[in-house]
Amino acid sequence: MRIRHTSLKNTFKHSLLYLVLIVSSLLMIVPFYWSVGTSLKLERFVFASPPQWWPDPVSIQSYVNILTRIPFLRYFTNSVFVSVVVTLGHVFFDTLAAYAFAKLKFPGRDKIFFIFLLVLMVPSQVNLIPVYRIMATLHWTDTYLALIIPNLTSIFGIFLMRQFLMSIPNELLDAARIDGCSEFGVFRRVALPLALPGIATLIIFTFMGVWNDFLWPRIVLNSEKLFTLPVGLAQLQMKNTSNEAQIMAGTVLTALPMILVFLFMQRQFIEGMTAGALKE
Repeated sequence: MRIRHTSLKNTFKHSLLYLVLIVSSLLMIVPFYWSVGTSLKLERFVFASPPQWWPDPVSIQSYVNILTRIPFLRYFTNSVFVSVVVTLGHVFFDTLAAYAFAKLKFPGRDKIFFIFLLVLMVPSQVNLIPVYRIMATLHWTDTYLALIIPNLTSIFGIFLMRQFLMSIPNELLDAARIDGCSEFGVFRRVALPLALPGIATLIIFTFMGVWNDFLWPRIVLNSEKLFTLPVGLAQLQMKNTSNEAQIMAGTVLTALPMILVFLFMQRQFIEGMTAGALKE
């Protein structure tokens, strides 16, 4: 009888947990569903009362307009280029620096890393004016360089990869050194393959951060041909505040690359986030 009571209690707990997860998932999905539905409505039905949960009739005119009336593909190409280059920079520089802090011994290593952590606590907005002055002095404002160079590495990325690389046994690295590998060879042939889950996590965080960044591109860019998607959509909203369906269409198209990146890398992302959580 006691075993049956325990079994019923566990079943109730699991059912309650699944119910909470289902409700939470719906709360997260509904805003995206509403954005997609609004983008497929005719403009006169966007603020209809009662609201239409499914567009009737379904129209793709908003997508046609945003692809033809504004240089959306140009904005999209700029965002892809900047996001990919910055993400590759993070993967290389952050992982290389993290490897040095995690596996190499040199004077002042821990003190330097502690200073890094202190700088991590400083809000990024504090650096906007100094970095802008540097870009202006180098005549890099209104260029791709201003979007890419200041963002090629981050203290958070170094910290994230250092914590992951510390879980790699030193014996594996020592074995590679005994076999004649140079230090960079040990990093490239041993550390990098074992750090793929952590790198996947870094890629997702970095890509999403750069893709959604609005403030810095808006400050350093003046030419419309260099605008990224967040800046371009903000300009669209200022020029055409009444066409909500068209703005929603741009929002949906902007969100799709981030969704695809996560879907393709979700397994590695979950492995990277849970690495070190369980101990044998």
